[in-house]
Amino acid sequence: MLKTYGWSFAVLIAGLVGVFIYDSWEALLLAAILVVLEVSLSFDNAVVNATVLKRMNDFWQKIFLTVGVLIAVFGMRLVFPVLLVAVTANLGPIEAINLALEQRPESDPTSYAAILNEAHPTIAAFGGMFLLMLFLDFITSEHEEYWLPGERLLAHAGRLNGLPVIIAGTLLVVAAETFAQDHETTVLLSGLLGILTYLLVKGLGDMFNIDEEDSDDEREHVDPTAEAASGATHGAQHMAGAPARKGPNEVVRVGGKAAFFLFMYLEVLDASFSFDGVIGAFAITYDPIIIAVGLGVGAMFVRSMTVHLVREGTLNRYPYLENGAMWAIGALAIILIVSIEVHVPEVLTGLIGLAFILAAFASSVARNRRDPEHAHVNAG
Repeated sequence: MLKTYGWSFAVLIAGLVGVFIYDSWEALLLAAILVVLEVSLSFDNAVVNATVLKRMNDFWQKIFLTVGVLIAVFGMRLVFPVLLVAVTANLGPIEAINLALEQRPESDPTSYAAILNEAHPTIAAFGGMFLLMLFLDFITSEHEEYWLPGERLLAHAGRLNGLPVIIAGTLLVVAAETFAQDHETTVLLSGLLGILTYLLVKGLGDMFNIDEEDSDDEREHVDPTAEAASGATHGAQHMAGAPARKGPNEVVRVGGKAAFFLFMYLEVLDASFSFDGVIGAFAITYDPIIIAVGLGVGAMFVRSMTVHLVREGTLNRYPYLENGAMWAIGALAIILIVSIEVHVPEVLTGLIGLAFILAAFASSVARNRRDPEHAHVNAG
């Protein structure tokens, strides 16, 4: 536990002490609340991250825990909102920072929070479509475990090429024409960009995974003993299941360009999750420093949770967790799209995601009790 969560607890202590020195005990309490908010909203993100991270080699896992953390904590929770305000309000970076530090109330249309809220439809459309594509790509592909009734039928329907794009595109047009009429063009363009970003990152990842598989086959032909050391490779069914060398406990592993694009995929996924948390944080405080510290520390714990799930083999022991996380992401995608015009409480968003995860966990436990031999094989 200390090895996995040590840095997160260290950053937590440093962050809370820093916030106390920056302001007061009240600021420390607000930052602590934001840490809990970020972790509770992002547990499904940790599960999905783990399905991807376990397929990276040790080097890229370390990159995810170092460079990835810097991007998540400072990039998405601090720098990105400021840049977004600067672009939206046509301000310089310094002016945007000064505006953020002024802490004007959200009722002031020139305030930092109000400008971020004004940009919400753009981000919600992009993030909603990206997450929806992730969900649809999973649910319309064949996978090892089927959880909810109808999943197998949806996977069978996925044999129709391009079905996720058809569904996502149709939903985007409906959303823009119905409850996003005030900013129809913005929503359409942002949503389309979200779909294209998913397809681009996934396509590049698949392409380089195939190249790595071919390289592995060539090396195995030269040195037959390498096959015993590295294991065979297999095809991907969705983004988190890219072809690569298998490691211990049948966990597939990738490196090089394939791992780089999986890393980029994780960062875009984190961005899709994080902005909604930034907007929700303004219900607690308008201070961007407290928000950045609280959500940043929370992001550190989500990273640690991801590593914990990988190292403990939790996804192997509880086979429906990935399905539950994907359904939670599907629900979040719909909520983001709806939130373009209708405010959805962050607590409700977190509870829906948590409900899917807990239900999937309970189903996994029941499955393991019914079939102990299957559970033993997965755990091993």
